[in-house]
Amino acid sequence: MMSHMTRLAGLLVFVILFVALCIMALPGGGATLAQEAAKAPTQAPIPILAYHRFDPTTPGPTTVTTRVFEQQLQWLAAHHYKIVPLRAVVDSLRGTAPPVATPAVVITIDDGHRSVYTELFPIIRRERVPVTLFIYPSAISHATYALTWDQLKEMLASGLVAVQSHTYWHPDFRKERARRTPADYQAFVDLQLTRSKSVLESRLGIKVDMLAWPFGIIDHELEAAAAHAGYVAAFAYEGRLATPDADLFALPRIPVSNAARGASFGALLSQVSSGKPNP
Repeated sequence: MMSHMTRLAGLLVFVILFVALCIMALPGGGATLAQEAAKAPTQAPIPILAYHRFDPTTPGPTTVTTRVFEQQLQWLAAHHYKIVPLRAVVDSLRGTAPPVATPAVVITIDDGHRSVYTELFPIIRRERVPVTLFIYPSAISHATYALTWDQLKEMLASGLVAVQSHTYWHPDFRKERARRTPADYQAFVDLQLTRSKSVLESRLGIKVDMLAWPFGIIDHELEAAAAHAGYVAAFAYEGRLATPDADLFALPRIPVSNAARGASFGALLSQVSSGKPNP
């Protein structure tokens, strides 16, 4: 009996040594799966630019003139930046798509001001530039400053414009929290996130799963509410590049002003410090 057990033990040792030698013979010298995964390419940092309004001649705190915007596009082209859809970058950061080749940049526009259609759309259609609009639908076809549903549909049909959520009516969540009971505030947040999503999806026939936080206001409760409402990513105004280790529900964007020209515009694309939130 003892002799039989000894033979079994010897055979087991032989099998273990054989397997170990086979693993060591593999490319990489027996690297673990975790080590191989660590070698997988990750997304390089990418600037996500945030605009609001456009005007032919008159700049403002959140208004960029069309001439300056065209100069910014020219700077990007001259420095070999590719303007890519926001979706491609988000999918890469989530690990559901390959990394986007760099240098690259994303253009987003908040609020849904009518100048997006009258001033910006002719430029992006001519230059074939993809952009994402973050819209709060309560204003669409109602406020005099806002886009109409027909204008949004026309821009979507171009294949260059994507539409995502900016809550339902762009509230200041800090003020709303201060004046409401905890239960009322939570219900208010849920309404702002879910109603915007459902209205945009039903009116435009699109999938809405990204969100820009009004005024750049974010906290853990808001992030949890966004995830519960069906969003997969949300965006802030932190004035720095989006990186693979960034919080997917507080992805930084870089506000762009009319003063961002030439070298100063180029400096924005490598920002690492925090910036002030814009409305």
